[in-house]
Amino acid sequence: MNSNYYFKILFILLTYTGTACSAQQQIRYDLGKALKQKKLSFKAKQSVTPVVKDKQQGLSLNGIVWIKDLEFSTGTIEVDLRGKDVFQESFLGIALGKDSISYEAVYFRPFNFQSEDSLRRKHTVQYVSEPAFPWHRLREEQPLVYENATKPVPLASDWFHARILVKADEVQVYVNHSSEVSLSVKRLNTIKKGVIGLWTTGLKGDFANLVITK
Repeated sequence: MNSNYYFKILFILLTYTGTACSAQQQIRYDLGKALKQKKLSFKAKQSVTPVVKDKQQGLSLNGIVWIKDLEFSTGTIEVDLRGKDVFQESFLGIALGKDSISYEAVYFRPFNFQSEDSLRRKHTVQYVSEPAFPWHRLREEQPLVYENATKPVPLASDWFHARILVKADEVQVYVNHSSEVSLSVKRLNTIKKGVIGLWTTGLKGDFANLVITK
């Protein structure tokens, strides 16, 4: 085979690689601006307010606040979060699903970050799939499979970074830019595509610097 053949093969490979890389889309959200521009969906009774006079510019909210006009299947979700160091009063993370009834979520219990109780520390980062697999069912039937301690361990009342890698059948969670996975689980939801939400219980949590790569 002559050299022209090899050059043609090389050109095809480089073109294919470039096309595959460029197909990946990264979207960054200034959550404060997104609120003003009405790019977020939430119920009237929910409290959603800007975080001001802080090193992070984001939102403080309760419930689930959905990102409008964004369909997500697989990729990476990154966000900065801040909870409270008050027992049973801080649950916050990211949801992916159809609506506030049928969704998956990865969330954190910051009040467990530095608990002296070793079991409580293992109840720090949690995966759930609502409504079929809530946290209490998973803890009872598959203890310490769908929840774990974070690696490293942030301070309970500080901002921390979460990177959630969503694959077709698996979810992996990384904290504070660590290369060590904090949680790696099999997905329990059959939803192939959905919308992304900033998730809390009825208690407030803070969110900033949302970046979605799909």
